[in-house]
Amino acid sequence: MSTRFEIDPPPLLPGRMVSIPQRGEFFIRQSTHKDATAPVVLLMHGWTASSDLNFFTAYHELSEFASVIGIDHRGHGRGLRPDVSFTLEDCADDAAAVCAALGVHQVVAVGYSMGGPIAMLLARRHPTLVRGLVLEATALEWRGKARERAQFRVGRLLGPLTRRFIRPSTVRFAFSRRITRRHPLRTHLGWMMSEWRRNDPWHVAQAGRAIARFDARPWAGTLSTSACVVLTTNDQLVAPSKQRALAEALRANVLPLEGDHFVNVMKPTEFSSVTSRAVRVVLGVPVAAPTAR
Repeated sequence: MSTRFEIDPPPLLPGRMVSIPQRGEFFIRQSTHKDATAPVVLLMHGWTASSDLNFFTAYHELSEFASVIGIDHRGHGRGLRPDVSFTLEDCADDAAAVCAALGVHQVVAVGYSMGGPIAMLLARRHPTLVRGLVLEATALEWRGKARERAQFRVGRLLGPLTRRFIRPSTVRFAFSRRITRRHPLRTHLGWMMSEWRRNDPWHVAQAGRAIARFDARPWAGTLSTSACVVLTTNDQLVAPSKQRALAEALRANVLPLEGDHFVNVMKPTEFSSVTSRAVRVVLGVPVAAPTAR
């Protein structure tokens, strides 16, 4: 008999829908700081995730000193399901439209993995909105090497078969291998699996193609906003060398985080801490060096 996991969600920020004429309804997580002068942090999640899956481990710490907005991108989580191909540019414009609807005029955009390109495009297309960039486990491009291009081509071929035949037991097995019995998030494993299954397969496949085509190398250096790169040192999906190249192009501060691409859930305390530190860095707020453990 297969193991079952109860749907036990972690503490989350309040959620609601934001309706924007001619654009659609957007699900957001939002926490408004009691200090009206506090910065606003806009969270932009990675591929196949959602705001909750990507950032729930950092929600609380960020909301202690900032207002926080998390948006589910198209085809992900509770995001839009429009009858058009997924583009990263549309996601950036969605985020800008949500901010406008909320009366938010400046944000620190935090982008994880796929959220990094979306955050950079937001800064490029809506420069007055973005006060600073925090880019985590991400890169300028994913097409510079033949091996990377081949991986995306294989993914496009196998994607339809994977989406057709993947079963809940397969998802359960994959999650259980990382979130083991002694992991602090084990009690939330059922919730995490159910959240992952909210994704729309067609849009997720489209998003993978958009990531493969993205290349910010020609224009990243023109972004004038303050930036900080959280570099995941053992990342097998986004090579640390690519993350360093991103930091160099943006003249960004670098905060190393020991872990792989899923460090946000594998090391929730460390991820929350470094994300908060990175936001403070781009805001110019002095931060103490992390205590050795």
